[in-house]
Amino acid sequence: MSDRLEVRKTYKLYIGGAFPRSESGRTYDVTDHAGNFIANACQASRKDLRDAVVIARGAQHKWASATAYNRGQILYRIAEMMEGRRDQFAEEIVTSDAISLDNALKEVDAAIDTWVWYAGWSDKLGSIAGSTNPVSGPYYNFTIPESMGVIGVLAPDSPSLLGLVQALAPILVSGNSVIALASTRAPLSAITFAEVLATSDLPGGVCNILTGKQDELAPWFASHMDIDGIDASGVAQSLLSDIKIAGAQNLKRIHTFSGNTPHRILAFMEAKTIWHPIGV
Repeated sequence: MSDRLEVRKTYKLYIGGAFPRSESGRTYDVTDHAGNFIANACQASRKDLRDAVVIARGAQHKWASATAYNRGQILYRIAEMMEGRRDQFAEEIVTSDAISLDNALKEVDAAIDTWVWYAGWSDKLGSIAGSTNPVSGPYYNFTIPESMGVIGVLAPDSPSLLGLVQALAPILVSGNSVIALASTRAPLSAITFAEVLATSDLPGGVCNILTGKQDELAPWFASHMDIDGIDASGVAQSLLSDIKIAGAQNLKRIHTFSGNTPHRILAFMEAKTIWHPIGV
């Protein structure tokens, strides 16, 4: 019998490339599928969300200004780093979701493949969403897609890792920054994913991950005037109507999706039209 004292881990938030505790000092118990205690996770507050939005806004312009090729390579690198933690991710999913190890590994592989798939879209968005428009007069008229700004993500409880990745990858590839609220019930894989981001090439502040209670924080995501859109795919149906009402004040785009599709990228992009005189 070991005489070592078991060290219980307290998982922290991921904001601005660092791992702060919640300003409120609150935590909540994370349990396995049988209700057994696993760890403490920080319970983010409204103030933590506001701090994350300020940092995400500050990081967004530089990220959007990076070349499409560069953003794609960074997303590829995230996929590579997830491969190195494949077994850890799978163990956390098994613990939280009571599924077999084989099915958990399939979910991790699908999450990795999702990063690769969206990375491939980085330099193709202009081709599918841009155009040269016929106009009357000696002008060229171009429409090009560009990032919207700061996007919120409310991640689903299941699949906890794949659902989070399917929301984050399309938002990031187009040059947006993001604040994600991890699954309340099963946040472990999201927190481990934050550790991947912290050691990747993604600039600090571009992707921020909070843990906490969805019913507490989701309304503040919706009403925050400097969050431009929300992927609400993980929102409980009982909250969705209230979130849409709260988000209407600043015409916030609020969408729900399933699976991987280019529409998840374009949903959080703007169309920019440019006029240029034709030279003689």
